[in-house]
Amino acid sequence: MNPVRGKTSEMFADSYASRASNGVNVKIEPSWGEKLKGEFEKEYFAELTKFVKKEYKEGTVYPAPKNIFRAFDLCPFDKVKVVILGQDPYHGVGQANGLAFAVNEETALPPSLQNIYKEIASDCGYPMSTKNGDLSRWAEQGVLLLNATLTVRAHSAGSHQGKGWEEFTEAVIRALSEERARSSVRFSFGRLTEEREIKEALKLAAGILKK
Repeated sequence: MNPVRGKTSEMFADSYASRASNGVNVKIEPSWGEKLKGEFEKEYFAELTKFVKKEYKEGTVYPAPKNIFRAFDLCPFDKVKVVILGQDPYHGVGQANGLAFAVNEETALPPSLQNIYKEIASDCGYPMSTKNGDLSRWAEQGVLLLNATLTVRAHSAGSHQGKGWEEFTEAVIRALSEERARSSVRFSFGRLTEEREIKEALKLAAGILKK
């Protein structure tokens, strides 16, 4: 079976951290399940669930279902120190792995990740491997690598925008802003963002990696 088709039970599971009363069950890290349980109860999320299931059933969608909430699984709510916010998962074969901007170790670095590495090396004095795009270590040390939309149709950038993911990820940012404001930083690549904010957040991320 194509790993990016069909098996949405890995994302919308029968048992998970927080079960919604509307019948939607999401497999997500428990602390995030608790913070976001109100979102799972909302009508938009039920519609999003139907849409995503249909997309995986009928075509090729990235990342693999088990990796849709990987950013949350590797970086629990109370461990978040920095937020890196992207737009879509990569839509090419073998790229998206559930972490914004990241690819698996054996995959060639996309231009966006190359740019991030260059910024960190030049402005933060922290050399990065130009061959390894696996950012799971970042996530495990408190860098939430989050895309605004968590799924995408193969070879079709932006294809899952406007379906409900943005409302969900805005709720994520809102929860962090309200409860973790002093220790969380939000910044973005792929959007119009203040250069100062990017550099400040990169320095924080580099500092985390050096520890």
